[in-house]
Formats: sequence, structure tokens, C-alpha cells
Amino acid sequence: MVNLLIFFPKSNNPPILLIFAPATHELQTFMIKIAYSPIYQYELPDGHRFPMVKYELIREQLLYEGTAQESNFFHPDRLSESVALMTHDKAYWDKLIDLTLTRSEERAIGFPINKKFIERGRHISSGTVQCMEYAQQYGIAMNVAGGTHHAFSDRGEGFCCLNDQAVAANYLLSKTPNRRILIIDLDVHQGNGTAAIFAGEDRVFTFSMHGEKNYPLRKEISDLDIALPDHTDDGTYLRILKEQLPFLYEHFKPDFVFYQSGVDVLATDKLGKLSLSRQGCRERDRIVLEWCKQYQLPVVVCMGGGYSPKISDIVEAHANTFRTAFEIFE
Repeated sequence: MVNLLIFFPKSNNPPILLIFAPATHELQTFMIKIAYSPIYQYELPDGHRFPMVKYELIREQLLYEGTAQESNFFHPDRLSESVALMTHDKAYWDKLIDLTLTRSEERAIGFPINKKFIERGRHISSGTVQCMEYAQQYGIAMNVAGGTHHAFSDRGEGFCCLNDQAVAANYLLSKTPNRRILIIDLDVHQGNGTAAIFAGEDRVFTFSMHGEKNYPLRKEISDLDIALPDHTDDGTYLRILKEQLPFLYEHFKPDFVFYQSGVDVLATDKLGKLSLSRQGCRERDRIVLEWCKQYQLPVVVCMGGGYSPKISDIVEAHANTFRTAFEIFE
């Protein structure tokens, strides 16, 4: 039912027909919320292979081109100890907070460890927790960082100290225990920490599609692992992904998704070993996000890895993930 109103201007212009739909609920403005903080930037030694500058550049690019506005971004809170300990062991947490990791534990993480680094990890993880809450409200939310899937409950490795998606998933389960959470990990490296954390947890299904001969050398067992040979191209990769998503829905019936959208699958990536084009990577994101929208699955998207020698390749590929999300959900 609609209400019609004919407005007659005072001039000789023709009348205007106005159509009003009656409001059945309070109007709510849709907005994709994006977690970002300057603390995501972390000073590294010269020559370090991690492209830390990408976080700031992604935000600047999205604002410059108009894909996102300042109002889309939010500054995440600091992760509380109580929420962190839903996933991480107390002994490991104390080592992080007290800065008492051993030299070998610090080398496994791959970053110099100080208080700023720990604060950075707490804000990134909290950003994913808050994105989870926004996704339930709007259908999707995104973290410019996150996807720290190599962190185990009792240790960190591979540039990861706290496992943000595991922290957010466990927090969601603490609030609504009957949830069925699917973690789609399409970073080129297996989400070994995530797989280990949720081994035996029937409410969380871990799906990792990664390079067979890539880090980590010793893989964990996800609920579904697809190990891809070196130089897998767009066609093969996208075909496999399209085949698996319907299976995941029918087999597991998820009602919430965390998506790890690493861009180290690119052919240009120096650590990746796969051969996806930038367009193929964008099509990957489109397939996943359209699938989430089709089944009305709230989704949190985290950026994961990317190590192409040209920073523009990394930033453009990550920016494509945001562009695709805005195209599908707004």
C-alpha cells in the first residue's frame, strides 16, 4: 500500500506526483563499517619484508576515490583480557603483556616485540570483534587489517600474535552459543592457528584453500583443506571455489561467516607461488561475497597477507575487496 500526493507548483509547470510508502519500522541507514586505526602501522627495521605501509595506503585510496567516506571508518577499541582469554592461554597472554617471550618465540612471530606491538594486536583483534557486531546489524563489516590466522591459542607465528577471527568467533559463541560459524580462509598460506584452535569445535567450520607447498611447512587439519599446486591460475582457482561454496552451505548450514581475503594469491606475490591475476583475485571476492548475500549470511572480511614487490599491486588488490563489497552490499 502506498500513499499518493499530487503537488501543483505555483508556476505553469506540470503537476508532480509524489509517492510515499508507509513506514513499517524505524528507518535505519545502511553503512559498511570499516575498522582502522593509525596503530595498525608499526615501525619495522629497514628491509623487513612485511609491507606495513599498506594499511594507511588502503584507507587513503578508498577515501581518495570515493569508495568509502570518513563515516565508514571506526577506531577499534582495545581488546580486553577477558575476551582474549576466551581463545588464548593465560600463560601465553601473560608473556605478551609482560614482554617475556623467549627469543625463539619472538622469531617465530617475525616482528620485534614491544608494548606498541602488543597494543597493535589488541586493537586489530578488537576491530574484528566490533566488525562481527556491525555485520549482524548491516550484513557486512570489514577490517583493514586482521586475518592473523597463524596465531595459536598458546603461541604466535607468521606475523601473528593474536588470532583475531578466532577471538571474534569465540566471543560470538559466548553471546549466542547456538551459532554456526564458517571461516573461509583464502589466504595463500594455510590458516594453521585457526584450524588448531577450532579442532573438535562442531559449531565452527574451518575452510582453508591454500598453496600446497607454501608456509607453514607443517599443516594443521582444517575441517576442509584444499591444497593447490604451484602456479594455479584464475580459471582453476575460481572453478574449485565455486564448487566448494554450495557444498559448505549444504553440509554445514552456517549462519555467520568470517572471510580471510589475503591477496598473496597474486602471481606477483613474492611469497605466494600461485598465479592469480588482480582481476581473478577480485572475482574470488565477488564469488564469496555474493554467496554470503544470497544466503543472508553476515560476513566479516579481514585483509590477510600480501607481499608483492610493488606496493601498488598489494593496495589495489586489497582495495578491490572493498570496492567489490560496496558494489554488492550497498
